[in-house]
Amino acid sequence: MHPAPSVILFTVLSGLGFGFLTCLNLGLALPQGIGGFLAFAVGYGLAVGGLIASTFHLGHPERAIRAFTQWRTSWLSREGWAAVLALLGTAPVALGAMGGARPGLLGLVAALLCLATIGCTSMIYAQLKTVPRWNFWTTPALFFGFALTGGVLLSDLPLAGEVLSLALAFLLAFSFVRGDRRFAEAGATLGSATGLGAIGSVRVFEQAHTAGNYLLREMIHVVGRKHSRKLRMIAVVAVALPAPILALLPDGLVAMIPAVLFHLIGAFAARWLFFAEAEHVVGTYYGKR
Repeated sequence: MHPAPSVILFTVLSGLGFGFLTCLNLGLALPQGIGGFLAFAVGYGLAVGGLIASTFHLGHPERAIRAFTQWRTSWLSREGWAAVLALLGTAPVALGAMGGARPGLLGLVAALLCLATIGCTSMIYAQLKTVPRWNFWTTPALFFGFALTGGVLLSDLPLAGEVLSLALAFLLAFSFVRGDRRFAEAGATLGSATGLGAIGSVRVFEQAHTAGNYLLREMIHVVGRKHSRKLRMIAVVAVALPAPILALLPDGLVAMIPAVLFHLIGAFAARWLFFAEAEHVVGTYYGKR
């Protein structure tokens, strides 16, 4: 599918923000006073900034508020509600941290709402049977993996950061290999796309139209195999690099800043591939798969 920059920014930044807020709400990091204010401000900035970026991909951003009315059937709507509740629930925890209070039960509730937001974001994509690569357990696992690993790195938890970075790199590599087989496993063919498979082999004789359309522009994107391999390597290596950085450099900002930067490089590369390599079954109708 076409990898829209706004959606990539949204999923990476909001995931990192809600992952960091989860750690803060659980008390895994306990900054107090002005430090607590700045920590929660960073979490809010990433989460809200990512959500705002998502509206840039809408044809009519002014209608985004209408998404909140479809919570019964839409994961996008549920994500919106979960995000609002998570941010509201985190506010008193942030105020308490500034005064030296521990998160307590309210922090646990706010953390669960942050995790629910991440889960809803992942299900926007994981529910789509028309994109077999996404319609698999690795999709929510990666969304949670990137969010929580980034949150732990921002929380300056070296040992947990090392373990999660290596685990995420392994999961990402596995998702690339396993995802390559998902389209074939789904059994989508030109015959099934047109409904003519029962009468024999089907092939494209002539395109249905001479000009481009929305489906060709948004749902069918082909990334070169050579470029795909390079980006996959960059993503996996960058995601794993925080582990040796945290192990070799002194604790604190000296190790945290480069660890978070490499994590973000890996996250952006992986998320670009997440969209660019997604094969929509509609491509079979146009003979693109």
